[in-house]
Amino acid sequence: MSSERPDPILFVAYPMLPVSDSSCGGAEQMLWCLERELARRGAATAVAACEGSRVRGELLSTGVAPTEPDRFEVREREHSVAVVRLCRQRSFALLHDKSGHFWRHAARVRCPVLATLHLPRSFYPPELFNSVAPNVFFNCVSESQADGFRDLPNFLGVVANGIALERFTFTAAKQDYLLWIGRICPEKGTHLALDVARQLGMKLVVAGSVYPFSWHRQYFEREVRPRLEAAGSMAEFVESPPFARKVELLGQSRALLIPTLAPETSSLVAMEAMACGTPVVAFANGALPEVLVDGKTGFLVNDFDEMVNAIRRADSIDRRECRAHVEARFNASRMADGYERLYAMIQECVGKPVARVS
Repeated sequence: MSSERPDPILFVAYPMLPVSDSSCGGAEQMLWCLERELARRGAATAVAACEGSRVRGELLSTGVAPTEPDRFEVREREHSVAVVRLCRQRSFALLHDKSGHFWRHAARVRCPVLATLHLPRSFYPPELFNSVAPNVFFNCVSESQADGFRDLPNFLGVVANGIALERFTFTAAKQDYLLWIGRICPEKGTHLALDVARQLGMKLVVAGSVYPFSWHRQYFEREVRPRLEAAGSMAEFVESPPFARKVELLGQSRALLIPTLAPETSSLVAMEAMACGTPVVAFANGALPEVLVDGKTGFLVNDFDEMVNAIRRADSIDRRECRAHVEARFNASRMADGYERLYAMIQECVGKPVARVS
């Protein structure tokens, strides 16, 4: 038997932020969770990401995350150049693109590229998919999202996101506050969560990060900070909470609010909250009806007033049913099984195995 180490799977991360268990963005969290699970199964893995990322396999730094706003184009170019260079210097069994962008450069690398799409079709420029390199394969993370992409060449289907369940503690006893957590930007509706809590006379904890984009920072200063200040002790801002603090907030809150204004393609934070036994009250946008069970693990609502009324009924939700729902449908093992199936499909197409460490 050959003792030669197999070529690793190369995961390509979002270029703007480090990857860790405290990452705020869904794509970074999913990469961290999937790479960890596959490495635990014995897969050889490497991650091309910002300096300071914390991963299970080999970290291949592509540069430093920017701190000044609106540096995406510069950073994305630096990141892509670094990934292409890595692929020319080394051999990889497969490149799994979690960045949302690198797959556009796939013609410059030798290995097959699986691009997991994280956004709705309407968020991409229409011309982006007009000329796709033949070594690119696509998948989506929900059925509602996939409805906009089934026409793509080499579209392999859907793998639902999952979470590392053992890291999210079930908490039956709740404290008297509501929670909003995530990326603070206009489409996530942070300001609406603050307005809902004010209407109810309940405390809201806002936990998350403002990404290095001027319009995100302007939104925070225009819509979020004034509401936080006006709420006084009835609102708390927890900026970029470490993982342990995040789990504590999720577990002890009465309910998680998701007043999203975008057609969400998934919701890791909803899965995490339910795993902690916390019901979720969300606008029924995009894939959220695939993630929640209305009336069982939370409530799906259509507007502000419905959200207010649903929160008043949050204590009627069976908290153990929330946990059981995530255990059955959104665990990391199930997600990894799904991606191993896609890797095998790609292997059949290109005739190159995606190996495990012996």
